[in-house]
Amino acid sequence: MDENTLENLAEFICGGEPYPVYRTGAELTRFFRRAGLRHAVHDGSTRKWWTLEVLRTCSPMQLRQIIERLASPLEYGGDRETIKSALNSLNKILSVEGLRVKLEGKAPIFEPIEVDFTIEDMGGKEEDLKPLPPPAFLSLRLEPGIGDLLQERCDEVQKCMDSGAYLAATVMMGSLLEGLLLGVFQRNPTVANQAVNTPVDSKTGKPKNFSNWKLSEMIDIAHSLGWIDLDVKKFSHALREFRNLIHPHSQRFYLYWAY
Repeated sequence: MDENTLENLAEFICGGEPYPVYRTGAELTRFFRRAGLRHAVHDGSTRKWWTLEVLRTCSPMQLRQIIERLASPLEYGGDRETIKSALNSLNKILSVEGLRVKLEGKAPIFEPIEVDFTIEDMGGKEEDLKPLPPPAFLSLRLEPGIGDLLQERCDEVQKCMDSGAYLAATVMMGSLLEGLLLGVFQRNPTVANQAVNTPVDSKTGKPKNFSNWKLSEMIDIAHSLGWIDLDVKKFSHALREFRNLIHPHSQRFYLYWAY
């Protein structure tokens, strides 16, 4: 499931405007238990980011259980207006995934929907579009040799695309993104370690070494520091998700959701 969808689901679960039910940290723990996730116990951290991390660790089947619970009338005490509001909000989030959930009696049922994001007038023909020039990695003044390696990987991505090796290109692009972000963080350690969402070691309470940061954390922190815009953040998370298709089991789970 796309990172942006997960983030929207996390906001829905936490609740508050415009969503129908606000859940405190303790209520989040109880919600996940009702959805079958007994390991998810709120640790006192920011509700949205904690909930998002729980969703990121879920299997497709666990995500399905969570969505079913969000759609269940039992979650809203049978109040019809609240149930209607919850379903409308939930289906708005799921629509981008080509899914909707409806009720048969009190049982939530998934069904696929047709999604068409075709834009009629792009202001020019597709054949007129030209690729952007490659980034000037050397101008970033990263550690010696890193700029050259990033440029080589960028060239290799293009070779994969030209030969139709799209999965390989996706993996290389993920590697390129991670290497670039790591290089920028290492060049700006003080700023990076003072970000509000900097990951810390649970034992020492100090920021983790950059080499131990997850790619998802790097993306979120780069956005929170204003280094990348929101659209770049969303694209980066989507790339991170698709990079995981290098693992056959991840690809099988993706196909499960798609079909």
